[in-house]
Amino acid sequence: MNIGIDLISFHAPAYYLDLRVLAEKRGVDPDKFVVGIGQERMAVAPPDQDIVTLAANAALPIVEKAGRENIEMVLFATESSIDQSKAAACFCHRLLELPARCRCLETKEACYGATASLRMAAAMVAQRPQSKVLVLAADIARYDLSSPGEPTQGAGAVAMLVSAHPRVLALDPHSGFYTEDIMDFWRPNYREEALVDGKYSTRMYLTTLIEAWNDYQAQSGRGLADHAHYCFHLPFTKIAYKSLERLHKAAGVPLPPKEEQHRLVDYALRYNRLTGNTYAACLYEALTALLDHAPTPLDGQRLGLFSYGSGCMAEFFSGVVQRGYRQHLFTEQLRAELDSRVALTYRQYEDIFNYGVPRDGADHVFAPYRGGPFRLAGIKDHKRRYEPK
Repeated sequence: MNIGIDLISFHAPAYYLDLRVLAEKRGVDPDKFVVGIGQERMAVAPPDQDIVTLAANAALPIVEKAGRENIEMVLFATESSIDQSKAAACFCHRLLELPARCRCLETKEACYGATASLRMAAAMVAQRPQSKVLVLAADIARYDLSSPGEPTQGAGAVAMLVSAHPRVLALDPHSGFYTEDIMDFWRPNYREEALVDGKYSTRMYLTTLIEAWNDYQAQSGRGLADHAHYCFHLPFTKIAYKSLERLHKAAGVPLPPKEEQHRLVDYALRYNRLTGNTYAACLYEALTALLDHAPTPLDGQRLGLFSYGSGCMAEFFSGVVQRGYRQHLFTEQLRAELDSRVALTYRQYEDIFNYGVPRDGADHVFAPYRGGPFRLAGIKDHKRRYEPK
């Protein structure tokens, strides 16, 4: 029995900052961002959007298309949690009007959380083949203003419906994984902005990629040639090419020509270039981009996927694209969303950055901004109030 991703949907905030604008303000060459790390824009979440609304906005097309029946679990992966006790999945459960007979949980391990949730979802479906699991991954990446991490900021959410007999991607049973206790990226409870040792984090990303790949290869018996395309975790898009180079070096296989490298990874980078880092969502944002942009059909092709969460946890796994998958994508809807986004001035970006969500315990009402079907209306008695637009 095949188990995997039956439907997948991506959503980004309706505002963005062009990194050329940021480069001018910071007094650096725009190519440092656009070419050096491969980023063009960063998505900016307005005050009335948070991880709950982003995830619910991503999930709504799925539940409208597939229906709400048989969804027996919602798993929400994030490192931008809004409550120390209540799972963000519970808020989404109400907004999406899901069945009461449904488990709702929140998962965390930096950017790896969505892959852990996907694996948990597949295990539940294997036990109960008639059930479906909604996996949500949403984050708002924040670093200090003028810090090295600032140009990699972003925001977005992915929703995936996991089921038996999936229509988009059937997961292979083999995977390779690796964990180690390190401090390459972290965000203490008393900070809104993440802390990162950028060079160390990149080095560990590439090191654990090889560890996970070697384990995957031992488990599956597959080599690089057995995968038609690759999707990598994307703190910035240039790391995909570094990853491809490192994989070929470790396998003792010559790196293919530039055109072939482009074919293997570039289609998966299209959305991330326009949104920035979406943390837990970004590997599956890359998968969505590949499915939407591959110039020839991917039916029956095996994809290699690498998930990395700082701290750290890494996993390399694979899946086979299902025949007729293009009929089950939301490509045109997503492209329309991205094309209609509003460009911010630097002053507007900084104002939104500094506004944040009040933490003084007072009641607050948020003005409406552009965005998806759901918004954060305000806070009253320390309770977040969400509403449909």
